Amino acid sequence: MGKKVIKQAKPHRVLLQSVVTALQTIFNDNKYADKVIEKTLKENPKFGSRDRRFIAETTYDIVRNYRLLSYLADSTDSFWEILGVFFIIKHLPMPDERDFKNLNEKIILDKYKAISDQKILQSYPDWLWDLCEGELGKKVWENEAKALNQQAAVVLRVNTLKTKKAILKQHLAQEEIEVEFLEDYEDALILEKRQNLFSNPLFKLGLFELQDAGSQHISEFLGVEPGMRVIDACAGGGGKTLHIAALMQNKGRIISMDITQWKLDELKKRARRAGASNVEPRLIEGTKTIKRLENTADRLLLDVPCSGTGVIKRNPDAKWKLNSEFIGRTKTIQQKILSEYSAMTKKGGQLVYSTCSILPSENRKQVDEFLANNKDFELIKDKTILPSEGFDGFYMALIKRKN
Repeated sequence: MGKKVIKQAKPHRVLLQSVVTALQTIFNDNKYADKVIEKTLKENPKFGSRDRRFIAETTYDIVRNYRLLSYLADSTDSFWEILGVFFIIKHLPMPDERDFKNLNEKIILDKYKAISDQKILQSYPDWLWDLCEGELGKKVWENEAKALNQQAAVVLRVNTLKTKKAILKQHLAQEEIEVEFLEDYEDALILEKRQNLFSNPLFKLGLFELQDAGSQHISEFLGVEPGMRVIDACAGGGGKTLHIAALMQNKGRIISMDITQWKLDELKKRARRAGASNVEPRLIEGTKTIKRLENTADRLLLDVPCSGTGVIKRNPDAKWKLNSEFIGRTKTIQQKILSEYSAMTKKGGQLVYSTCSILPSENRKQVDEFLANNKDFELIKDKTILPSEGFDGFYMALIKRKN
């Protein structure tokens, strides 16, 4: 576990109970950690910023290190004991709670020091560790496994339809929000100190979005220009669509597609806030929707469903919710999307196939299989961003349809 210490004198029982209840909901009810924490904080509006940070960061840290902590606690579901073990190995002041009385600090620390199995120490299930090690190699995977256990940075994407990077930095500084420029990322600012920015007036005005640096690179990799016809075929909530709209300076047309209507409804709201006027959300209702758009896109983005192994630092509960059957089904879907949706690319046009996975079987191998079966396409370049580089992990391949 990392050396980071949460600056909090012995927390009140109500905060400890909030963490334990959140953990029970995540692990026993199989709910997503981010949603559980969001709900916990919403239900307790009287918590101050320090209390909120304690709940969010402690819960995430325990989820991240669940295998290690449950091994040391000798229990997978006694969340009070797991929380107590967390305090012990982080060398935090132990709260005076009856629930921690059975914990022997020396025994736990000795047991911790004796662990040699990296799967336990880095807190990964055996099957996921073996899969990633098999695909990436032992040395690379051990490095990435550690990187994925770090807390994710908060990165903003400046909305250039409404402001400039230097101007937004000044506006944020006036509100005592410190950010730094990110080298090699045109529109990115990194937050110095974690805080919730969704209620910030500058966010509500549409001056920025929260979007990881690696994710921002995918839209840039697509090589869009003002006036083009672009299709974002797996748009989801539309983070990349909005970036593409800014890169196109609102000139041209973006058709943003998804199989889920509520995600497209959310995209409409976000596009209004961002001032992105060239976005047209469109529901995929079957193969007919794709057929109607065949041979029409100058640029096509296929940001396909994936295992999410590149974003575990942001979604640490994925370690415990993923399984090999899901990854197998997902790879079938990836190839199907690539094979069927690629027809929307114009001759001479280009597409980007992207994932937030670091597994070659979801990335370059999928591209190679597609190219072997579709001789009218050729690979121009591809790129992998690894979590050890400091941000989330992504893969992207730029593919051209021959004339």
